[in-house]
This record gives sequence, C-alpha cells and structure tokens, in this order.
Amino acid sequence: MLPVIYSEDFLLHKTGMLHPERPERLSAIVEALKAAPWADRLQWQLPTPVALREPKLLSAIEKVHAKKYIREVEHLANQGGGYLDGDTPISAESYDVALLAASAWLDGVDRVLAGGEPAFVMARPPGHHAENARAMGFCLFSNAAIAARYALEQPGIQRVAVLDWDVHHGNGTQSLVENSRQIAYCSLHQSPCYPGTGDPDERGAYENVLNIPMYPGGGIAEYRAAFESQVMPFLSNFEPDLLIVSAGYDATVSDPLASMNLVPADYGTFTGYCLQVTRRIVFGLEGGYALKELGESVAATVSRCLS
Repeated sequence: MLPVIYSEDFLLHKTGMLHPERPERLSAIVEALKAAPWADRLQWQLPTPVALREPKLLSAIEKVHAKKYIREVEHLANQGGGYLDGDTPISAESYDVALLAASAWLDGVDRVLAGGEPAFVMARPPGHHAENARAMGFCLFSNAAIAARYALEQPGIQRVAVLDWDVHHGNGTQSLVENSRQIAYCSLHQSPCYPGTGDPDERGAYENVLNIPMYPGGGIAEYRAAFESQVMPFLSNFEPDLLIVSAGYDATVSDPLASMNLVPADYGTFTGYCLQVTRRIVFGLEGGYALKELGESVAATVSRCLS
C-alpha cells in the first residue's frame, strides 16, 4: 500500500479564473489515480488537522519563514484575499489551506520514516519558489524546506536530500537549505525560464547544491543523461537518510508554462532513479498545469513506486 495524503480542503485555495495553479489540478490527479488498475493499493490519508499540530506546526514553518511574512499571509487572507506578488493570488481560505499543506508534507515525512516506503503528498498551494519573507510563483510556504528541517529533528535522521524535478528552479527551497550541511539540494530545471535562478555555479555553503539547467526542447534522453552523470552520483554520495522530491510535472510537452518535451511515462523513469537511492522518499506535488498529463504523470510516479 502506498500512502496518498490528500484533502478536499486543498481545493479551497482559490486563485481566480484562468490562473494555471487552480483546484482542478488536484481533481485531475484524483481522477487518474482512482481509475488506475492498482487503485486498490493506495491508502488515502487525510492530513493531520492544523489544530492537532499546533504549536509545533507554526514552529516548523517559522524555522524557514520570517514571522512577519507569515503574519502578512494570514492578514491578507483575513481581509478576504489579494495578491502576495504578481503571480500569487490568495483567497480568504488560503492561509489555513497553506498551513494544512505544510502539515500534509510533515505527515509524509512521518509515514515514510515509520514504514520505510514512499508516500505521495497531494497538496496545494505549492512551495518551492517561496523565500524566507516573500511569496513567489504561486507559492506561499516552502513545504519541502519545512519538511526537510522537520525530518532532521526525528530520531536517526542526519542527512536529508531534496530533489526538485519541477521544470522551474526551486529558488526558495535552495535559499532556505543551502547553508545547512545536513541538507542537499538538487534541481533539474529549464533554462532560460522563470524565475531565472539556478546557475550551476551555485554550489551551497558545503558543496551541497547541484543545479542542472536543461535547454528548452529537451526530452527524456537529456534527462536520463543528467540523472546518470550528475543526479545519481550527487545523491548517492550524500547518502541521505530521507529523500524529499519536489515533484513538479510541468516539463511535459503539453504544459503551457514551459518548453520541455517529456511525456507522462518519463516521470516513472525519474522515480525509478530515486528508488535506487532509497525507498524512504516523500513525493510532494509542486507544478504541472496540463490537467490530463498532470494526472497521468503522477500516476506514472505512483505506479513505479508500487512495482
């Protein structure tokens, strides 16, 4: 059984008509997973309610985000919503939903560490662009960084790796973990592309950062080469006790926000590489905006974990 951590409350984060990061993204994934031939091998789990995690949840978020910024997000939501930046609208429910999303990522860590097998966190809003005191690119709180810091507080966890295969560089995640010798960060991302960060010269304070820019138009051949020559040696040498995957699915040929040429099945290939490093993997949803391909891509990840 593979845990899928999900709540319909994640649909309550409203971004407005025509915004690409919309609730329908999760509905498309749910539909694809429930229609799969292995659907009976999924264990659907509600995230731990925010009230049951307080005050530890807020403390975990404050380890990566400025208190003033957290209050700004809460205040804007309490005013009925608005824009945190030009790309990042929120609604009245968004602060509470973002807290629940962070709780879900912590649940993913808990489940993986307890069972030694992968889990998939199907939450929104996404997080990998959010910086210490700034929302960016649809992201409110840096879920992967929060989960990584939380994992390091658990018994027996000394090293956590974050692999970001979203088509956009996770500038927020990198900025929040690059000064920790206990966290490694690796990103494969289209370049040039939003947000314009992720230069390969950025190595982190402890040689713990690996950025791999991918040229527009690349497909599985280029990604395979990057995994085999760079990603796998980097992750294997770090020997993580836990791997967190910022699982964005926006490098498919149909995605409207990028120019790569992957197909959904290719994410099963990515997942296979990850499983060679460790089976203790938290997959957490980031981007992916072509709905049909998004559902199929997540299904490819889950299917590979079940094989």
